[in-house]
Amino acid sequence: MALEPLEKGWIADYVHKYNLPHVNEISKKVVPKNTFYTRVGKRVLDIVFGTAAFIITLPVNIVLGICTLIDLGRPLFFLQKRPGKDCKPFTIIKFRNMREGVDKNGFWLPIEQRVTKFGAFVRRTSLDELLNFVSIIKGDMSFIGPRPLADLYLERYSDRHMMRHAVRPGLECPNVHRKGYSVGWNEKLENDIWYVENVSFLVDCKMILLLVRMVFDRKTRKQHAEIGVGDFIGYDESGAAFGALEVPQKYLDLLRMSKGA
Repeated sequence: MALEPLEKGWIADYVHKYNLPHVNEISKKVVPKNTFYTRVGKRVLDIVFGTAAFIITLPVNIVLGICTLIDLGRPLFFLQKRPGKDCKPFTIIKFRNMREGVDKNGFWLPIEQRVTKFGAFVRRTSLDELLNFVSIIKGDMSFIGPRPLADLYLERYSDRHMMRHAVRPGLECPNVHRKGYSVGWNEKLENDIWYVENVSFLVDCKMILLLVRMVFDRKTRKQHAEIGVGDFIGYDESGAAFGALEVPQKYLDLLRMSKGA
């Protein structure tokens, strides 16, 4: 069942009101890893390799910029505020790959209705991530860390999962326990928390190798792209996180009843 934005909002508000207080009570406390590597070493490596990556990919970005200008015109860049370390907001920058378009209620049309053919290629090959090297150099992001997600989700996170912001966000946070993938919002968020509590030079090296595989292996990249869970919605009574494509039937029934009232 494909949910409309207002329907997602209704379910999110419901589980926030009735489930989130209990989830915060039963969730385990998060203790972020605090070592010389997390305080200094990781940042030094980000600066060194982030600068090198930006220089190496600069010709690619120039070509992408020209192609984007031809494909979509101006503005050339997509800019959006995202929560970073300690929830401090920063601006992500990417080349645009979608046309503008909203429905009758003023909500954005689905991505598949707005993305261009060239934009789909850029997204499929992860070329839209290259400008994130600028954010890494600035210190807003890291190579490895929980992906920076929408501000909207901040009020939906449990206290436990809010701790994903205890570290800098990254290009990706591969799941070392299942070869790079996290299936479902609960596994994704728990993987982020695992990283916060276990970050080390060795863990980052393992995740970098998985990230390279995700980028350059077509089969791996395709499989990763097909894992969809929709927007983050909230938590069920047991404390499990879920997204718009994995809403428990109970809440769909409550939504249907609310419309009939």
